[in-house]
Formats: sequence, structure tokens, C-alpha cells
Amino acid sequence: MIVFRDPQDVPADFGPSAVAIGKFDGVHAGHRAVIRRLREAASASGVRSVAVTFDRNPLAVLRPDRCPENVVTVDRKLELLGELELDATLMLTFDERLAALTAEDFVSEILVGALRVSTVLVGEDFRFGRGGAGTPELLRELAPVHGFTVEVVDDVYLDGSDRRVSSTWIRELLIDGDVSTAARALGRRVDVRGEVVHGLKRGRELGFPTANLSASVDSFVPADGVYAGWLVDHDTGLRHRAAISVGTNPTFDDVLERQVEAHVLGQTDLDLYGHDVTVEFIERLRGMVAFEGIEKLKAQMAADVTEAERVLDSVGS
Repeated sequence: MIVFRDPQDVPADFGPSAVAIGKFDGVHAGHRAVIRRLREAASASGVRSVAVTFDRNPLAVLRPDRCPENVVTVDRKLELLGELELDATLMLTFDERLAALTAEDFVSEILVGALRVSTVLVGEDFRFGRGGAGTPELLRELAPVHGFTVEVVDDVYLDGSDRRVSSTWIRELLIDGDVSTAARALGRRVDVRGEVVHGLKRGRELGFPTANLSASVDSFVPADGVYAGWLVDHDTGLRHRAAISVGTNPTFDDVLERQVEAHVLGQTDLDLYGHDVTVEFIERLRGMVAFEGIEKLKAQMAADVTEAERVLDSVGS
């Protein structure tokens, strides 16, 4: 997938193209439905498939006091979009200049001028342009003027749920620790990626050594607690079954920041320091609690390992 960082970077002979516009935060099941339809439309017309998105949530500029934490970083978003076999993504810098651009100028300068758009796909609730004036209805009004068509892709709902899939809902699920439902809404497993760093080595002292991830990870970290999941070692290509802890370990008082740490099941001598790893969350086993004494903590950790093994045996790899 080609990544353009500015409309001026798009070659003059790149288009024509079918374009989907959106924030695509998390590249969740709703976004994937839009991209799937985009690829179908592009293939049927023999044009390029292009996602147009932004380098930050527009609220970070327009209303920073109301801007939520991203589900994924910008780099992770590009990685996920790249897995969907798009021809290109145009990553627009959302700054004061872009915020001031009218919806009409957004269409004429970016969609038509740079991408030579033939079809535009959006979700029902997507807004663009100054003051959020760009709506599906406005796109339909502008379409015959510029010679493109417009398709609004229906919202996606999970079986048994009357709530549409959205980044807002996914954040709420992760805040609640409901990684199972979040995975269904994302269309992939909940995961975070980072570097394994040195910690206090308390897990090793307790008989359950852990790989501690750096504070800088690429995705929204779910609620404090203990989870069953996987540790994927990108340096070796190996996948390890794991019991995962998120939080500050309230039994002790010397962990100041939330940590993601994974104990590889059945392993006590793995050296993962400096490795680039992804931790996948499969199911939350319990919340984070403080224990009265080391022995009670060790007994609970042993029980967590047993429960993680049971969960992972039931779901497979």
C-alpha cells in the first residue's frame, strides 16, 4: 500500500480512484465493511482503491478538552489499513488550515483534484470540512457537478447487539476489560505492541517471570486485571501462550505507572529483553486486587496460570 502524506504527493497520473473517507481509528469491523465495499467498487470500475484519513482525531485540534484517547496509534492504523489490500492511503495532517477548509473545497481540491475520484464511500455519521458541514447529503449534491458517485455504507452491528460498532463503543469495552466483545467489534484480537524492558523482576522472585512492555505501546490498553492471551515475539517469530497482567500491582506500593506484563506459560528462563513483542488479550480472568501477603499472591498467580491454560485450550491459537 502506498502512503501519501499530502495531496501534492499524489502523482498526476495516479487516479482515477474509489475513495473511502474516515477517521478509521482502530480499523474496526465497521471500517472494514467500508473498505471491503471500497475494494469491490474499485475492482468493478477498474480504478484505484484509496482510504483518506487523518493523522490525529480532529477533536485534538477543534476541541482538545473533548478528544478521547485513540484506539490505535497512527502507525498502527496504517499497518492495519495496509493489511486490507488497499492501493493507497492519503494521511492528511489535520491542522488549523485543514480545519478551515470548506467541505466543498475538500471535495474539489483533495478528492477531485488530487485523487480524481470516481466513487466516494462514507459511513452515515461521517462529517468533514469546516464546521462539519460535509455530510453524505452534501456529497450527493456535489457528485453530479464533479462526475463521481456516492455510496453510504450501512452501520455494522454485532449479532445480539442493538448498538452499532464504533470506536467510542470499543473504548468503553476496553475500559471495562471486555476484550472478548471488543475483539468481535474490532474484527481482530485486542492487542498492544511494544518493547520488552527491564522491570523490578518481582515476578521472577515469585516464580512467575514476566516480560514487561515499555510504557509506549501502539494501542489502547484494556482495564487493569489479569487476562489469558498470547505473547508474539517478532524477533523470533514465535507465539507463546501467556497469562497477562495490566495495572500497578496494588499488593506493592512501588509501581507508579500502569504496566502490561506477560508470563509465558510453562517457561521460566526466556530472555526477551529488548524484543519487539505483541501481547494479544483473549479473555479477562479477574480484576486487579491487593493481597494480604506474598503467599496469597503466589497462590492466586498459580490459579491464574491454571485458568489461563484452560481458556487458551478452549479457544486454540
